[in-house]
Amino acid sequence: MRGAKLSLRVHPLFAAALLLSAFTGQLLLLLAAVFAALEHELAHAAAARRMGFSLDKIVLMPYGAVISGDIRGISPLQEIWVCLAGPLINAITALGFAALWWLYPETYPYTDVAAYISLSLFLVNLLPAFPLDGGRIVRVLLRPLGERKSALVCRILSLVTAAGILGYFVYTCCIAKPGFGALFFAVLLFAGGFGGGKYTRLAFAPKDFSRGIEEKRIALSAEKTAGEAMRYLREDKYLTLLLFEEGEFAGELSEEELLLILQEGGYGRKLKDCLSP
Repeated sequence: MRGAKLSLRVHPLFAAALLLSAFTGQLLLLLAAVFAALEHELAHAAAARRMGFSLDKIVLMPYGAVISGDIRGISPLQEIWVCLAGPLINAITALGFAALWWLYPETYPYTDVAAYISLSLFLVNLLPAFPLDGGRIVRVLLRPLGERKSALVCRILSLVTAAGILGYFVYTCCIAKPGFGALFFAVLLFAGGFGGGKYTRLAFAPKDFSRGIEEKRIALSAEKTAGEAMRYLREDKYLTLLLFEEGEFAGELSEEELLLILQEGGYGRKLKDCLSP
């Protein structure tokens, strides 16, 4: 299993939002949102760790929380389950509050806000837009189309979703108090539509080669897929795969060749089919 202990960092803007909420009487609302967001990200971390990967860095942001780590080599199905873990735990929490109200109705006035926040996180994160979990799941499902086509489709979905939320903000301006939360959310999705997801992590700079890069040579069955070989990629090492079939040496596959296959959506291609004739 990769990774270390979970680390939690607070963004300066989140600290400012916390201070502002204290002065405006919204501190309890913000704390409830923080609890739901942390629960969401910890579910992602737990799902990744259960599969042998690591999501161990959480940053509290003014709009919620983000998590990062090392999931190199994760399969599409595993990545989908990791993405679903966050929304599912929010849904379970919301159902738990509903059960609590049924058993103890007097608790409703003290727990309704937390329940609705959890339900909102569940529903919102299933939208097919970056940087939401729904958008990440769509990106995984579209990988067979290739990197460029899947990125284009995801970008269009993100922008359409953001436009719909922006339209809702305009509607609230016309009939009632403006919903600035919807405006902020739309801006976030517009930004997400133009970033994230491209696999360029292992592009070495010229200075890296000038001081030398250690080569990592892995002997691997040629029956393995390109997606399974991803787990051996490292930022500080150059990968060469030595492929064997039925105990016989079948050929070599360089890191550039592997990355090109992945960028074309060939996650399920067997390595023996990737060798040059």
